[in-house]
Amino acid sequence: MSNRPRATLTEVAARAGVSKATASKVLNGRPGVADETRKAVREAIAQLEYVPSTGPRESPAPQTIHAVFDTLLNMYAVYVLDGLISGGRELGVETVTSSLEAETPGQNDPLGVDRIKAIAAQGAAGLVLVTAQLTAAEIDVCDQLGLPLVVIDPANPLDERVTSLGATNWAGGVQATRHLLDLGHTRIGFAGGPPGSLPARERLHGYREALESAGIEVDPALTGAGTFYAETGAVLTNRMLDLDDPPTAIFAASDSIAVGVIRTARRRGLEVPRDLSVVGFDDTYNAMWIEPPLTTVKQPLRQMGRVAARTVLDLAAGKIPDSHHVQLATSLVIRESTAPPR
Repeated sequence: MSNRPRATLTEVAARAGVSKATASKVLNGRPGVADETRKAVREAIAQLEYVPSTGPRESPAPQTIHAVFDTLLNMYAVYVLDGLISGGRELGVETVTSSLEAETPGQNDPLGVDRIKAIAAQGAAGLVLVTAQLTAAEIDVCDQLGLPLVVIDPANPLDERVTSLGATNWAGGVQATRHLLDLGHTRIGFAGGPPGSLPARERLHGYREALESAGIEVDPALTGAGTFYAETGAVLTNRMLDLDDPPTAIFAASDSIAVGVIRTARRRGLEVPRDLSVVGFDDTYNAMWIEPPLTTVKQPLRQMGRVAARTVLDLAAGKIPDSHHVQLATSLVIRESTAPPR
């Protein structure tokens, strides 16, 4: 009789290069696992001579969710991460966090198939990807490994194999723009995020819808795109204020962009909101502490993190989601950065 310690399911999962949840599915004959993955798990079971324990169970190692952020250097990420951590702990799991930030400023590394395989081999219960691009090859390897995947605010359109969640960005864009229209503004600029960002595009579409519904033609000179950072707000505000007919209000696609708008307006001798009204998007600390306090579209960032934690664990347990794309409602928070035009 061998004196080798009894193999654990965690070791089986690591040998097969899958999550512990996937190994458990194979062991219990549950569906939702690719044939190739099922074969790899069975081979690992045979190689390690794994035998499920029928006696008293030792306390299992805590499950983990692996969260990968496009960047952690903004308040949006802090709020979502707080929701992920607190939501995971309520469900008995810990959250492991990493980001795609590269050493070169302004550039991010791809997620990559190898990184996904490493996450699965570490025994993660599931993967949560935040505001990052996801390729077909990366989706395929998650399927093959049986690694549950949830994407928060996906940067690109995804097919129904992927469960995603976010806020009602289009509706938020409509809410922000209608607020400015109701105050009497007709020259309303839009300072947008990255052109390839799905949430940024939805906010732009909401802005356009509100203007067109009010019978106002969208002026291309009053719209621009960049990043979700203050620098974009500065660049686009300078460009719009140099027009012969400048805007009396600007809707910024994030609170950070709005900070850049307000600071640039001040440097040019304008007062907010007397000379220029500004609306942001997110409702982070930036909105509350800038002067004047920012009118903004609140998206439930912490709740998005909590829902993502619960959803990825539901997927790990074999539950089928009611919807492959969940949108949580936005709401307009009116503060002191908006007023009727002079």
